[in-house]
Amino acid sequence: MSLCAQHLGSRLNNYIKLNLSLLYWLFVAPFTGRMFKLAPIFRQMVFIGVRAAPMVALTACSVGRSGSAVAAELGTMKVSEEIEALEVMAINPTQYLVVPRFLAMLVMLPALTIFGNYVGVLGGWAVCRFALNFNTAGYVLRALESADTWDLYSGMIKSVVFAWIIITVACNAGLHVEGGAEGVGQATTGAVVQSLLAMLVTNAILTGIFFFSG
Repeated sequence: MSLCAQHLGSRLNNYIKLNLSLLYWLFVAPFTGRMFKLAPIFRQMVFIGVRAAPMVALTACSVGRSGSAVAAELGTMKVSEEIEALEVMAINPTQYLVVPRFLAMLVMLPALTIFGNYVGVLGGWAVCRFALNFNTAGYVLRALESADTWDLYSGMIKSVVFAWIIITVACNAGLHVEGGAEGVGQATTGAVVQSLLAMLVTNAILTGIFFFSG
């Protein structure tokens, strides 16, 4: 087996282990008395969601910003041996670092999706009103006629799936950084690229299921 294949297999193995560990701390550990704390979740909601709102308003996409920020943050903790220090203190890194970020992303990305939808509708109105001299009432009526409730539902389902992909890929990249500061940069870039590729494939699959099955 080539070195590249071994490296890819190792990264995939780490990613699967992270997801299994995450599911344990989310759905099993709370019933054994090891409940995650809410304060870190709210802090991550501000870091992941609220601070990304201006970018969402401009681009309707927070994937690059939030995913890369998480990967860089955890990667910096990794190279500065803060994660090893947590393990020495018998604090599980998945419970302490990944779970709050995961739950925050799972809440904030759908919220940002709704926010982005509103911004898109507002932008469409501005173009129609000021560039095409289309009256507001006509724009609203046409928008309501073309709107489909399932479009909203499918978009929200996708946002939840994408949130899972973004945060787990970013956390996995950050937790397994090697090579100091240079490794942090490579992990950050890799997290964005891997997230985008995974979401492109997942989006195609979900679109086929939602609109072309049956």
